[in-house]
Amino acid sequence: MPDAAPAPSAAPPIAPPITPSATTPDRTASAAPTGPSVHRRALITWLAVYPTITLALGLLGPATSDLPLPLRTLILTAVVVPVAAYALIPLLMRADAAAGRRARGAIRPIA
Repeated sequence: MPDAAPAPSAAPPIAPPITPSATTPDRTASAAPTGPSVHRRALITWLAVYPTITLALGLLGPATSDLPLPLRTLILTAVVVPVAAYALIPLLMRADAAAGRRARGAIRPIA
């Protein structure tokens, strides 16, 4: 009689669950300062986006008025989003953090 086919290999063992250990930092008691509240971040974002959209519409509006609305929107957002996300919002966040430090009396000189 021919030999029977080998049994299918068993599934690899499941790794044990990861549990916190003495070397894992406790993420609930973070020493890092927290950022502004979600409401303050929304206000900062609005302060960056509204004037940028207004300026972009004023500058691009006449040049793009004959284009279809989706294309005008694409052009507008291609200008506004990078300016707001990479320049204005970080600038306003730093200004907000400095104002918060000033209000708490913890001004550090700029090196």
